[in-house]
Amino acid sequence: MSVLIVIPARFASTRYPGKPLVDLKGANGVAKSLIRRSWEAGQSVQGVARVVVATDDHRIKSAAETFGAEVVMTSPDCQNGTERCAEALDALGGDYDIVVNLQGDAPLTPAWFIEDLVKGLRDNPVTDVATPVLRADGRALNGFLADRRAGRVGGTTAVFGAQRNALYFSKEVIPFTDQTYEEDAPTPVFHHVGVYAYRPDALRSYPQWDAGPLEKLEGLEQLRFLERGTPMLCVEVEARGRQFWELNNPQDVPRIEAMMREMGLD
Repeated sequence: MSVLIVIPARFASTRYPGKPLVDLKGANGVAKSLIRRSWEAGQSVQGVARVVVATDDHRIKSAAETFGAEVVMTSPDCQNGTERCAEALDALGGDYDIVVNLQGDAPLTPAWFIEDLVKGLRDNPVTDVATPVLRADGRALNGFLADRRAGRVGGTTAVFGAQRNALYFSKEVIPFTDQTYEEDAPTPVFHHVGVYAYRPDALRSYPQWDAGPLEKLEGLEQLRFLERGTPMLCVEVEARGRQFWELNNPQDVPRIEAMMREMGLD
């Protein structure tokens, strides 16, 4: 099955304008832009036919082309990354069986997260959309709670049913727990990893639907599928000793750089 990875990136982020071009320093002290690190993460995935950056901004296009990325220009009217991926797919054409949306704010995404996600979708032929979830340890859960206490929007959490289909995603910490966990202890909270795998027909249907009230309230694009009754498979992935965090706010830059130093990632 042919797999296309699309990395949607826009300059005019509400919470963090210019985010794709923000530099992150690795363990060796070398700075690379967020969009470059995201593209390199996509390039490391096995079994992928093509990796492209999809953007509406020529500054991002120019920056991406300097490090060799293929870029697809998309409309500034795209409301979110899923709509941008759908537009990129139409522009590229080609016979892809699965399209992966590797959002451009998750440079710490390991290759096996995406490989396991693609396998999960392949192994469930009646499922059209899938996304990874990672069980939060105490350190990650404490980070979520600290962000919320500070009024920051941090990571997204997910809850799912017995068949692993998503019940809900939220920027609040769900499910509720009042226990205290050691930093390396498993918790009942699952961190939603901002990556999606779609079958092309499901992806093409998405922009035809209006955003529902939950999507608007949470600002989470994946809720459009749930509000329309489209099941979304949650594929549990394993950290294997890696830390994971998305770049949502300027305060996340030093947090991610510290994680990269700790893990020895250049």
